[in-house]
Amino acid sequence: MREIIISTESGSDLPQELIDRYGFYVVPMHVIIDDVDYADGTIPVDMVFDHFEKTGKVPSTSAVNVAEYQDFWKALQADHPDCVIMHFTYSSLASSTHQAAMIAVRDFKDIYIIDTKQVSGGCTAHMVASWLRVQEVKDTVTDYQALADELQALADKAVCHFVPNKLDYLKAGGRVSNAEYLGATLLSLKPLIEMVDGKLIASKKYHGPMKRWVDKFMDDFTQKYNLRKDCLYLMYGKGLSEEVLKRMAENAKRLGFESYEYVMTGCVISCHGGKGAIGLAGMLE
Repeated sequence: MREIIISTESGSDLPQELIDRYGFYVVPMHVIIDDVDYADGTIPVDMVFDHFEKTGKVPSTSAVNVAEYQDFWKALQADHPDCVIMHFTYSSLASSTHQAAMIAVRDFKDIYIIDTKQVSGGCTAHMVASWLRVQEVKDTVTDYQALADELQALADKAVCHFVPNKLDYLKAGGRVSNAEYLGATLLSLKPLIEMVDGKLIASKKYHGPMKRWVDKFMDDFTQKYNLRKDCLYLMYGKGLSEEVLKRMAENAKRLGFESYEYVMTGCVISCHGGKGAIGLAGMLE
């Protein structure tokens, strides 16, 4: 049977361990610092934080462009003759990567574009669930469009919440007003961001230091959704305390998950969430 390859963009924040385990392929998005364009994943995330601390400005980001997609897929097809590629994009409502992929794919056969409707760990959860499904059918599948449709439908079962440690990066990027920023800072409030139908939506707020409410955050997430128990994805921005990281793992076990995976946000996502953000992602039953 034909080889089925799963690929994505760097905004999915796939841990290298999962890339190696599942054989995923990743094309980089871009981070622009001091007018220098860097491929996401080729520079340490500390460069994003250092730039913000020195200038008060968030580095800009840009999507994978059409030509980059074309080069990426040509190389994959050259290395894997007669393969079928399932390419998973960052949410079409949060970046132009999906739209660029849809244009680029017109020049190719046997490539299917799937909108994860997610970012970061939400993409990761969707892709791993899709990989597991591909393993079940790869030896018998003949209708690859039907398989792509099935994997697209899985996007509606991926759920993702995250909470920035501070609003500095969102304010600098123009995503919150001065009034919202001042109010949240004075009251030590942390807004919960949910991915809803591919959009980032602010909902409830948590109060005080993260170590005080990490248990409640995880309880709230797992009580809201009927989640598969095979894996919980623990998202975090670099700078999150070891105490909170350890507590997240302990909670995953307490809440009955068979396993968990840490997903650290890369440069692109860190330009929005900043240092020390926390998040969760999983798949619905």
